[in-house]
Amino acid sequence: MKPTLVHSADLEYRTLAEARVNVDRAHRLDGLAIVFNSQSVDLGGFVEVIAPEAVDRTLAGGADVRALVDHDAAKILGRTRAGTLTMRKESRGLRVRIETDPEISYVKDLLRSVDRGDVSGMSFGFRVMPNGDDWDFNQSPPLRTIYDMQVREVSVVTFPAYEATNVDIAMRSMLECRSAHGLNGSRLGWLKRWHAIRVAGG
Repeated sequence: MKPTLVHSADLEYRTLAEARVNVDRAHRLDGLAIVFNSQSVDLGGFVEVIAPEAVDRTLAGGADVRALVDHDAAKILGRTRAGTLTMRKESRGLRVRIETDPEISYVKDLLRSVDRGDVSGMSFGFRVMPNGDDWDFNQSPPLRTIYDMQVREVSVVTFPAYEATNVDIAMRSMLECRSAHGLNGSRLGWLKRWHAIRVAGG
């Protein structure tokens, strides 16, 4: 049985190396915003996998998801409620299609950058639901698998980077899970110190 975890209300952000966006002649942006069953890079003391069922809540619930530029709420590209963003689950991941408006100046600039190949990445913001993730501490670094989350936004991004503040949310989940399993030994103290050094850029 999984322990009950208390999750922060803050969003987490992830950019997977395999997520790519393309533009067609109708000015539509199309790509995989989430790739399933693909292990992430080291996120600062752990690695992560998104299970296929993790997006089911978002799709079944008709969530009002936005498509943004670099997670910037002031630069919106599309929205599910407006019908300008559509999402569908495929075997490889969550595919999104954004019906853009090239009359908007930042959209025109983005489309040109994507067409040139200067911008090609995708990212997503999400909240993990209670008991929606599980941790495997039998490997190093620990593996976090997300089974249930709420996708809040998808973004076309310039840099496929992980922000330290977002990683901290997952770190808190890991520490709570370790505590619930009675794993508060010296290795946990070392991991916390090592993560603090990574966040500080050491």
